[in-house]
Amino acid sequence: MTSAASRLTAARTAKRDEFYTQYIDIQKEVEAYLEFDPNTFRNKVVYCNCDDPFESNFFKYFATNFNRLGLRKLITTSCGGSSIAGAQLSFSEYLEGGGKPQEPNAVALEIEEVNDLNGDGARDIEDVRFFLQQNPHKRTRLLQGGDFRSEECVNLLKLSDIVVTNPPFSLFSEYIALLTEHEKKFLIIGNTNAITYQDVFPHIMANRLWLGCTNFNVGMFFEVPDNWEKFHHINEQTGKKMARVSTSCWYTNIDHGRRHRPLSLMTMADNLRYSSGLRGKSAYDKYDNYDAIEVSTYKEIPSDYDGVMGVPVTFLDKYNPDQFEIVGTLESSDPNNPYRTRWYSAQDQKDAYFRRFGKPGNIPLNMSGVINDVKVYKRILIRHRRTAKSSEELNN
Repeated sequence: MTSAASRLTAARTAKRDEFYTQYIDIQKEVEAYLEFDPNTFRNKVVYCNCDDPFESNFFKYFATNFNRLGLRKLITTSCGGSSIAGAQLSFSEYLEGGGKPQEPNAVALEIEEVNDLNGDGARDIEDVRFFLQQNPHKRTRLLQGGDFRSEECVNLLKLSDIVVTNPPFSLFSEYIALLTEHEKKFLIIGNTNAITYQDVFPHIMANRLWLGCTNFNVGMFFEVPDNWEKFHHINEQTGKKMARVSTSCWYTNIDHGRRHRPLSLMTMADNLRYSSGLRGKSAYDKYDNYDAIEVSTYKEIPSDYDGVMGVPVTFLDKYNPDQFEIVGTLESSDPNNPYRTRWYSAQDQKDAYFRRFGKPGNIPLNMSGVINDVKVYKRILIRHRRTAKSSEELNN
């Protein structure tokens, strides 16, 4: 059976980008930044550049909380062709063609204020609806189709301060490249596997990109179109079908409090004595092809080891840049990695296979850390920040 994650990727690749982020997930993530800095979004132009304004919960959240967040402007753009236009915000009366919505085209929508226009005592999404009815010029067609890479959308990107959206997973690397090229702050959803992409990991290593506050390693539920046959459950409040994508998380370059919580660690001796994963061992395993020790869980990171350590990708959810430095990854075919101690020849990899299985074959050993001919799972190379500081001081 096809997994929800692969179906999501296939849908996005085919430009059937009809997976909608839940309002509650957006709210929980944004609120976490406000706890760290209440002025995170104040006087900022927020741009949602992969969002149909008539369907997106990103638009709904920022429009509803426009004044509380202190936004200067909210911009949203989308590609045309969505099959459920108006389903979330019921703006069908605002669409062209009278009472019955037509097939939507690519649009841009800009909001610079949200006032109590309908006189109900609140300034919320209903006032946005009323405002759009009275000011149709605020909604403009995008002649280039609404692709975030188009000149029209890039020009809007240049005017923005913070980008918040759920971009196509299949274009994630290209999307990150565009945001970093224009030096934009962002809060976006992506595939957890993107952590080790060759064009994404360097941003993580250089502390230009990190994980968000919520949903890491637990997956997220997305609203899917009514015609989807395979889904997880029906949302009782909205009646919409929901699909779970386990490999989903938030990525950002906006600071938040979780990044500065130090990990409480034990010494190497205590870990070897008390940790169930190390029980029976007299020392940590060391990779055969890297000058680093294997640490299979963040809980076993020794507090008193100053060398390089290979830790799981899930460590990034606990990563404190004040406590640790990321120095590389084992998921690399680069023979010049400064921590690599061995490069396996084609014959080496055939010999390793024969030693393990007693028959001809091949183990691709150069794309991973190796312990006794066995490849380990994806690992990130780290060291304690005190070690990094000592090396810098010595060089100076």
